[in-house]
Amino acid sequence: MPKPRTSFLSRRGLVAAGGALGLVAALSACGGSTGTAKDGAGDKGGSSAAASGPWTFKDDLGKDVSTKSTPKNIVAFTGTAAALYDYGVQVKGVFGPTKLADGKPDPQAGSMDISKVEILGNVYDEFNVEKYAALRPDVLLTNTWDGSYWYVPEASKDKILKLAPAAAIATGSDASMDKALARTAELAQSLGADPKNQKTVDAKARFEAAAAKVREATKANPGVKVLVGSGDPDHLYVSTPKTSADLKYFESLGVEFVTPDNLDKGSVFFESLSWENAGKYKADVILLDNRTGTLQNEQLTKEKPTWAALPAVKAGQIAPRVTEPIYSYEKCAQILEDLAKTVQNAKKVS
Repeated sequence: MPKPRTSFLSRRGLVAAGGALGLVAALSACGGSTGTAKDGAGDKGGSSAAASGPWTFKDDLGKDVSTKSTPKNIVAFTGTAAALYDYGVQVKGVFGPTKLADGKPDPQAGSMDISKVEILGNVYDEFNVEKYAALRPDVLLTNTWDGSYWYVPEASKDKILKLAPAAAIATGSDASMDKALARTAELAQSLGADPKNQKTVDAKARFEAAAAKVREATKANPGVKVLVGSGDPDHLYVSTPKTSADLKYFESLGVEFVTPDNLDKGSVFFESLSWENAGKYKADVILLDNRTGTLQNEQLTKEKPTWAALPAVKAGQIAPRVTEPIYSYEKCAQILEDLAKTVQNAKKVS
């Protein structure tokens, strides 16, 4: 998957972290943990009383993360925080796309009340280390696509990782959607979520039913070719289904994807096409990156004639791709339900 493109978003520089460094020594004594929590009686939101004692969690980078007790001051990538929220686990701070320019929640914030979390950074490469330190974090949680901590800036990574232990859930080539969902649920449970909570049980059942709907749709309408794309002013990026957890899972359900044959040098996620070559691959349906900072269908149709000329665009067979899913069963069930409808209703036009 492409890195987030922020060239036409307002982008603040990284906040100077000098004031945070003086807090490192004090915080190192109180932060840090990854572990297990005993199940308790779940409340309506899906959380349970966390066990006292050490907390440990083996993350998808192969690291055993541990703290002296179950983390309470949790800071997380926005999408990770949104998934934990669906299980009843609250966080104190977030980093990543959280608030739109009009003040409304970014789609990646899911159902969270963003007024109740400290936003440490709202775009890629932005992370206020001083505010992070002030939260006295017990643990930092995020995803990983390529072995790195997603949305933790490389320039300030060392300072950030000194303040609290970090854990990451795989959402790239080493995972598929069902695996990422299971691992996120395990993480939530370790932090006190009750896996037997009715909301959680119902959401998982809905997800499984939605997966069956996608299988049925692909069998009933075979041969529909789906291109996964993302647009910026200069390029159409065509994603391969082989290196993203969501697309790998969709393919296992029978979805037939266009697979680019010339990935960009240094990328395992996409091939970039100039707009003059936007028609290189034939497709009946296009799943278009829905992230903040990418061009959407209406603007592309007005500004890019080669986009408007694509058969899928002419047929109105453009659907949003939730490029960075919120890995809770509730949110992913909706993605699968929408995908099933898209495939079921698609006509072969390529």
